[in-house]
Amino acid sequence: MKRVPLHTRILIGMGVGLVVGSLGIAFQLGGFITDWIKPLGTIFINLLKLIAIPLILASLVSGVSNLRDISKLSRIGGKTLSLYLITTVLAITVGLVAVNTIKPGNFLSREKQLELSQRYASDASLRVTDAQKLKESGPLQVVVDIVPDNIFGAASANRNMLQVIFFAVLFGIALLMTPEEKGLPVKNFFDGINEVILKLVDMVMRYAPIGVMALLAALMTDVAGDNPKQALELFSALGVYAFTVLLSLALMVLLIYPLAIRMFTHLKYKEFLKAILPAQIMAFTTSSSAATLPVTMECAEKNLKIKDEINSFVLPLGATINMDGTSIHQAVSAVFIAQAFGHDLTLADQLVIILTATLSSIGAAAVPSAGLITLVIVLGAIGVSPEGLALIIAIDRPLDMCRTIVNVTGDTVVASIVATTENGFQKPDGAN
Repeated sequence: MKRVPLHTRILIGMGVGLVVGSLGIAFQLGGFITDWIKPLGTIFINLLKLIAIPLILASLVSGVSNLRDISKLSRIGGKTLSLYLITTVLAITVGLVAVNTIKPGNFLSREKQLELSQRYASDASLRVTDAQKLKESGPLQVVVDIVPDNIFGAASANRNMLQVIFFAVLFGIALLMTPEEKGLPVKNFFDGINEVILKLVDMVMRYAPIGVMALLAALMTDVAGDNPKQALELFSALGVYAFTVLLSLALMVLLIYPLAIRMFTHLKYKEFLKAILPAQIMAFTTSSSAATLPVTMECAEKNLKIKDEINSFVLPLGATINMDGTSIHQAVSAVFIAQAFGHDLTLADQLVIILTATLSSIGAAAVPSAGLITLVIVLGAIGVSPEGLALIIAIDRPLDMCRTIVNVTGDTVVASIVATTENGFQKPDGAN
């Protein structure tokens, strides 16, 4: 009997989650779902986080050491960083054009603004406090934070992905520079660790449908509680803003990325999307590029046939610094909040948004809702009160799920382009 594909099983899990969540709202079973269903989703997220750091460390060391020469590493690294920067700026520009055209802030009533601000004031204050610490640390703090003072301390928290990546790349370069007879046992060790971690990924992904079901059911009851009218009213009040964000994200996936794939690779975009569908579904349910990374790498290697030397370098780096979806969210949200508060933004303000959103998206952790913290910096740069963050907190999670899809898709687009320019696709079986 043919085994059901992973993405089909995950889609079935999503469907069951929607049914369970709807029943929870209709029959006021929010407490039951929180106590007995939501923990299954939490376990799944914890399993993904459990393997994230080992996967990045082992795959990057293995990938860098497999490049065999420093010049190739610098060439691939230069292409990767340049492409990530270009896609980020394009994403912000798309978001700004959409939000300035639709003007979603003009659709919010003053009464709803006050209601949401009061309801989420404490939540917004926490985000503002976290962002204020980041803002007061100085303009180069993002660069300083990349270099860890203790690799074991850095590896103890998933928020320190950049530090782990820095160490892994540095270690891989040093391994390349070590005489082969001395470095070979170390290289074989990390190659072996990488294979073991990939088997762990397969084991964890068998649990994915159950985890996805639990996450979606819990999300629905968390938003709506036992009153579906409350959720409907909340989402309808901010519907135009949500539409603007989703439209901008769709333009990236349906316009910008297809053009890039068509111009710079041999792939057909329809086949490309089919190949990375499991990663996109996982991104949607977890809202975390880091948690989705094991699935993204598996799709790139097995479905897109990208060689490990490209896959294991470009994708872990992208999960940390390439946040196209987050960049769109920050651009749209900053202008939306400014419009809602009656601020008229100049062209200079819009350029400031491009600059600050680019830098802050690079520094954003690859975890759910991290963009809310860095968004405060963008708001401060254009002179808008960060308390306006309370307006979008209510619907951030569903949008976060969607923008994470764009983050992951952008990573694989760049990986495909780099693989094309570096002859980085696996040859068919039997080919010379």
